[in-house]
Amino acid sequence: MTGGGKSGEVGRVVAIGASNLTRGLQTVVATARGAWGPDIQVVAALGHGRSYGADSHFLFRRLPGILQSGLWPLLDAMPGVPTRALVTDVGNDILYGAPSDRILAWVDRCVARLRTFTADVVVAGLPLDALHQLTPRRFAAFRTLFYPPSRVGFGEGLASADTVERGLREIADRHRARFVAMRGSWYRVDPVHIRPRAWREAWGEIAGLGEIHGAGWGETARLLTLPSERRRLFGVERIRPQAGTPLRGGGRVWLY
Repeated sequence: MTGGGKSGEVGRVVAIGASNLTRGLQTVVATARGAWGPDIQVVAALGHGRSYGADSHFLFRRLPGILQSGLWPLLDAMPGVPTRALVTDVGNDILYGAPSDRILAWVDRCVARLRTFTADVVVAGLPLDALHQLTPRRFAAFRTLFYPPSRVGFGEGLASADTVERGLREIADRHRARFVAMRGSWYRVDPVHIRPRAWREAWGEIAGLGEIHGAGWGETARLLTLPSERRRLFGVERIRPQAGTPLRGGGRVWLY
């Protein structure tokens, strides 16, 4: 089931990532709808702190790895349409202490599986410019704030980020995907989360679109509160079958 992916033909966007994708989902949805029409389908596996290949925790919520999510069975079952796939937010697993080769193997498996559905795959890099502006003290403060259990050291973290970035470029080249480098201007004090004022520029570049659209507050709030298919809250597993949530402005969204 393979789809194409020219800008005028896309019927489905598949996006995988973590906090940046979660925060910018409304921009992705609104831009895709503006570019490809009100019938666009957006299928996403995302979530703050999301790992590509292992369970991840954020406050009182736990999510399976992207590879273990229900996104893949859904894509197997959906009718084939021209699709653009976005692979983003790879860096969380570095601070979880996963070895670089394991992280890259997870991403490679995701890209390989996406290539069975579409030849139009985008791989986003890491915010290396912003990360290399960190001092050991700022790194420790950032790690403590966003990844409290992590014991990854400053030098170890930067070296792993450099290795993963090279590996992502190689993965994109091997699978004939488009690689997008993250611009330092998209970040400020926070070295990994794209600042809101840069969302449109960043997601426009990642998605390969020139004209970027914003969503209204009502749709933004709805997207931020939509439950994913499977998660654990306070230790209790909650399952919400995904039938494709219709949006008032057009399009449908599946979250995993």
